[in-house]
Amino acid sequence: MDKLRSSVRGERNSVQTNRNAFLALVRKEFTDNIKSWRIIILLAIITLTCFGSLYTAVTTIQDAISQSENAQKIGKDSYLFLKLFTVSDGTLPTFITFVTFLGPLLGIALGFDAINSERNKGTLSRLMSQPVPRDFVLNAKFAAALLLNVVLFFSLGFLVMALGILILGIPPTFEEFARIFCFLILCITYIAFWLNLGILFSVVFRQAATSALSGIAVWIFFSVFYNMIVRLAAKSIFTSGSITSPQQAIQAQGTMLNFMRLSPNYLFSESTNTLLSPSVRSLGPLTTRQKAGAIPSPLPLDQSLLLIWPQLTGLIAATLICFAIAYMLFMRQEIRSN
Repeated sequence: MDKLRSSVRGERNSVQTNRNAFLALVRKEFTDNIKSWRIIILLAIITLTCFGSLYTAVTTIQDAISQSENAQKIGKDSYLFLKLFTVSDGTLPTFITFVTFLGPLLGIALGFDAINSERNKGTLSRLMSQPVPRDFVLNAKFAAALLLNVVLFFSLGFLVMALGILILGIPPTFEEFARIFCFLILCITYIAFWLNLGILFSVVFRQAATSALSGIAVWIFFSVFYNMIVRLAAKSIFTSGSITSPQQAIQAQGTMLNFMRLSPNYLFSESTNTLLSPSVRSLGPLTTRQKAGAIPSPLPLDQSLLLIWPQLTGLIAATLICFAIAYMLFMRQEIRSN
């Protein structure tokens, strides 16, 4: 009995020690990220651009309200707080556009030198000589970077809502708050994919410059070239004369959408537009028969979440795949000889 008690006590002490070691690693990585100049510059750029998009959205909304005689009804029925993230006067892009464009850069900047910089400095082998499980290093780097994204985007989101209340004088409804909350979670999931992609390249490549260029190349491909390739392929199919019926046209359009949804940028854009625009009722082609009898009213939150559930699942799956590949490669690499 005494041996059993001592064994249980030893296991508890070991678990507590491992927990403390993991939290210490997360704290160290989080502090390093905050003190890094490249992260500070990116955070400043994201903050400034978000405030710029907020200013253009607020001015657009104020102009629309001032030109209407029924401003109170507009404030209640038109989801004004959601328009803070989706409306612009044309001088600056919207909040969603900035997140779609700058979010991947933040994720890649947080992850492209997560492992190879430690290896090149010689600190990785010294860290592995300590009684710390190897996977704690990779998990702590991911957890610290993810925590930084959570703090950043929830702070920006709540700050935008607070400024919207002060400027517009209209509080958000519960559904608007819930939609914005889900939108912020979606932003964090989207950036987590690029973060894990950067960590994967930092495990595969020995040089930080190579991993950074690889991550940026993937980002440019999905941001610019992938949509062009799919649209050119679809145009060639529609102009070749092989489509002779409306059913074939609908099938071709659905196939093009499925190929577009292989891009994380498109999945994020499609999901955010559905969340922040309740008037969106479908994400695919609709026939006249399907539109017949449909009531032109905004979707409730649960229906919008059901509509984007495949897109969110795809983003989470891509994130987990990148992390799993990086985890397996890191656990199999030889550390002490480097």
